Amino acid sequence: MTQNDAGNYVNFGVREFAMSAIANGLALHGGFIPYVGTFLTFSDYARNAVRMAALMKLRSIFVYTHDSIGLGEDGPTHQSVEHASALRLIPNLDVWRPCDTVESAVAWSEAIARVDGPACLLFTRQSVPFNARDADQIAAIQRGGYVLRDSPDIRAVVIATGSEVSLAVGAQEQLAKAGIAVRVVSMPCTSLFDRQSAAYRAGVLPVGVPRVAVEAGVTGFWHKYVGAVDDPHAAIVGIDRFGESAPAGVLFKHFGFTVEHVVAAVRRVLE
Repeated sequence: MTQNDAGNYVNFGVREFAMSAIANGLALHGGFIPYVGTFLTFSDYARNAVRMAALMKLRSIFVYTHDSIGLGEDGPTHQSVEHASALRLIPNLDVWRPCDTVESAVAWSEAIARVDGPACLLFTRQSVPFNARDADQIAAIQRGGYVLRDSPDIRAVVIATGSEVSLAVGAQEQLAKAGIAVRVVSMPCTSLFDRQSAAYRAGVLPVGVPRVAVEAGVTGFWHKYVGAVDDPHAAIVGIDRFGESAPAGVLFKHFGFTVEHVVAAVRRVLE
């Protein structure tokens, strides 16, 4: 910055690690809570500083946009496939992937309020629909995972994050027409959900009910929530390869991120 620049923003250029390390220094200094932003795929360059923020329990906030293959025409080099799961593996780091404006507001509020560690906020490029909620559901967002849509006598649970929550909701509606009751669980922050009581977690994800996870990223991380790889009552709609260069809508259809594929996955775990 020059002496003529005004405001509270620093332009770092293409310096993701330096940007994140400087944010950590600002957090150590105190006085305000720093946040920095870049594309999610570039969290690779910043990872060591993000890890140190978690290790040192700093109040740094890392905002990452363009969080999946939905980035589109920039191609697989810029499409973050494994990054959300990789960040979730860092101890003491809360990773939020909100599905709409309400979850985004709660994620930001929780990141600001947290005093014992950093947070990452992952945002999609494409537009996402708003999800109506009651007051209890809004309050439950801060638990990291909650029931977004429910039905009596559910036969399966669909867990989703971010832009794929709308696919889970669409699948539930389609399955309901066929007489198949499904619960939709939005899980914007897995680490926060894991810190909840066993009773709460079991209330959201009932034991013995078949589960399907939906996220536009690698599948391996989600087995801890749906079941083992060879469990016939568990399925994951994800992507375990690099993307392609095409408009987001074309890519999502090409890689199976559609309501129809989620419906098929639910039917499969119910067989």
